[in-house]
Amino acid sequence: MKIAWRVDPPRPIRYTRSGKHSSTHNVRLHKTERRWYGRMKARYLSLAPFIRWRTTERPVPWTDVFGRDAPLEVEIGFGNGEFLIRHAQEHPERDFVGIDLEWASVQRGLRRIAQMEATNIRVLQADAQVAFERVFAPQTLHRVYSLFPCPWPKERHTKYRLFSRTFLRLINSRLIETGEAQIVTDSAPYAQWVETQVPGTGFTLGSEPTLLRFRTKYERKWRAQGQESFYNLHLTKHQHLPTPLREDVPVQTHRIDHFDPEHFCPDNVRGAITVEFKDFLYDPKKQRGMVWVFTVEAGLTQDFWIQIIRKRDCWHIRPAPGCAVVPTVSVQHALDLVRDVALEHTENSFGNS
Repeated sequence: MKIAWRVDPPRPIRYTRSGKHSSTHNVRLHKTERRWYGRMKARYLSLAPFIRWRTTERPVPWTDVFGRDAPLEVEIGFGNGEFLIRHAQEHPERDFVGIDLEWASVQRGLRRIAQMEATNIRVLQADAQVAFERVFAPQTLHRVYSLFPCPWPKERHTKYRLFSRTFLRLINSRLIETGEAQIVTDSAPYAQWVETQVPGTGFTLGSEPTLLRFRTKYERKWRAQGQESFYNLHLTKHQHLPTPLREDVPVQTHRIDHFDPEHFCPDNVRGAITVEFKDFLYDPKKQRGMVWVFTVEAGLTQDFWIQIIRKRDCWHIRPAPGCAVVPTVSVQHALDLVRDVALEHTENSFGNS
């Protein structure tokens, strides 16, 4: 992976996984690239409805966000936002939050929200499970729905399906006593699988093939292919099953006496917690190293930079300033790994001297 690091000489050094290193060069944009950047415009029109949940108070105080105390509904996987926005306009007395993992969907949704001047909608870019674990307080939601979630039809992909028993119990904990959840799908096997997940989740299930008129992109797609009957799963909460909020972990930064950038090459770790080191840059003039890290833990994927910087008489290891990182065990594990590798090579260097 080539990353340009623009500073005055001496140039920063990029160390690869093989241990080889090379100086990076100042990069000048080609005139066609300059024209492209000049033409680039935001597709979302306004970022006002976008909730930066990684850097805001959690759980989010929705009454403060919307400026009122109103019934709160959540759509999981809102796509281009057609139904979310239309539904919000039909019910101005309610507030709505749309969750989608894809930035392209978030942009389209934000654009439609701005065009329709909808003021009772907010948007999150997040994994649904992570959002329900961290963003919504227990017993605050009136309704949760998802239209045409990915059925992951292959058997080996079952673990990726949304609305497992664990996730349904999580939704239950966030709904008020009379709350409801609705799942609509075109896939009979997926509908049957969800039905098997419902027992023990505190929901009463109502399910039947039905004719729908949600007027979403996927509904039009399936109708164009001749499908008229869909599966509408309606879940009514009859028992509260508490699931606590997943709290942030206090992250401990590190200080070490010595750091050898030439021999710094941490290994990836995979398992219940995954830490992958993607790149390492070092600026000898500023005595600052930057490690690009990916972490995965309980559905939450984060990529951020760890900074190794010389200050006074020691080196500081910490998340780089400006990284919107959620403090988790995996983040702490990444910091610990960086420290351990740095200390290991320092000890080896002194032992061989």
